[in-house]
Amino acid sequence: MFRRFQRSPVPAEESTSPKPNVVVIGGSYVGGAVVDSLASSLYRTHNIVLIEKNSHFQHLFAFPRVSVVPGFENRAFIPFTNAFHGSPPGSTSVVHAIVEEVLPGKVVLDNGTGRPGRLVSYEKAVETRRFRDIQEGISKARHITVIGGGAYGVQTATDIKDHDPSKKVTVIHSRPNLMSRFHPKLHEIVMEKFKAVGIEAILGQRVTIPEGGFPNDGSEFVISLANGKEVKTELAIVCIGAVPLSAPLLSLSPSSVDPQTKYIKVRPTLQIADPDYPNVFAVGDVADTGAHKAARPGGTQARIAAYNIEKLVQGRDSDLQAYYPDTGGIGLSLGFVRFRNPSTPGGEPSWRQGFKPFKTKGNMDAGCRKMWDRRAPGVKDYDL
Repeated sequence: MFRRFQRSPVPAEESTSPKPNVVVIGGSYVGGAVVDSLASSLYRTHNIVLIEKNSHFQHLFAFPRVSVVPGFENRAFIPFTNAFHGSPPGSTSVVHAIVEEVLPGKVVLDNGTGRPGRLVSYEKAVETRRFRDIQEGISKARHITVIGGGAYGVQTATDIKDHDPSKKVTVIHSRPNLMSRFHPKLHEIVMEKFKAVGIEAILGQRVTIPEGGFPNDGSEFVISLANGKEVKTELAIVCIGAVPLSAPLLSLSPSSVDPQTKYIKVRPTLQIADPDYPNVFAVGDVADTGAHKAARPGGTQARIAAYNIEKLVQGRDSDLQAYYPDTGGIGLSLGFVRFRNPSTPGGEPSWRQGFKPFKTKGNMDAGCRKMWDRRAPGVKDYDL
């Protein structure tokens, strides 16, 4: 998500204090880390305002698991009620709204009616209902096809098979290797797991997704592949990548958004590429930093961006730090695999794994409880 350092209060209704705002757009893992860092360093001089469209923090790492295992899908959504409890009192506020545009000196909020300015919230019930629909579809279907062989698709497929070995599970991926952003060794590890549990993989084939989506009504249907072949299934779960949400920045600096990838171009200091706007930063999945899109590098970016914002506030522009991408790594739920790409070209990756039966894993809820303890201590409305 991109972060905006704002020298004048925006939106005005958020505080009667004369202190200017630092506006953080997007309450993801990275956005929350930015708020944490800024609140501790700038609370005496600035208000830290988080603008987030959703009423609840979304623990994305748990989404594959809660799509498969019923009973704790609500716990993947954590209220922002007490999200920044560790920050100095009064230093942070959360505005639930959609950002339509980023303009010089302000951000424009959209209520979806064409009249910008009114704040809107998002009900977590919409998302949990979607998970329950997927859970119901998985429970009824004999053959399930997962489209996409990235982390989301791989974990969804293995969780389905581990949860109910009687299901026939197929993964279709457009590239020759699963987890293709990583060293080929990770593909071998995943394929070993697939073979052990009986998951079929169709690689190097793109899927034609119908305009209205797949029927998923419980009856058998076919999925068409680019090579003209068809795969019969009873449920299709699409797990392909999302488009970077960089559109609001186009109003401010079109040159800072890559027209092909939609990622935001940044300098090593994580300021956007446009030198006319040194007070606008981009970090996390939306930023073209050269790093792997994951929480770990995003957390490092959050700390550096917060540090650099603090230095700009102090007028110490020459003291800004640069961000250097680290080696890509990931943790997968298929037996708690921890994998890191080689640190040098031609080097060897590192990994550790311990394949365990699904029901004996100690972290069945995929970290939901830990996230509640961290972002909502004392809040127990899991099922609301």
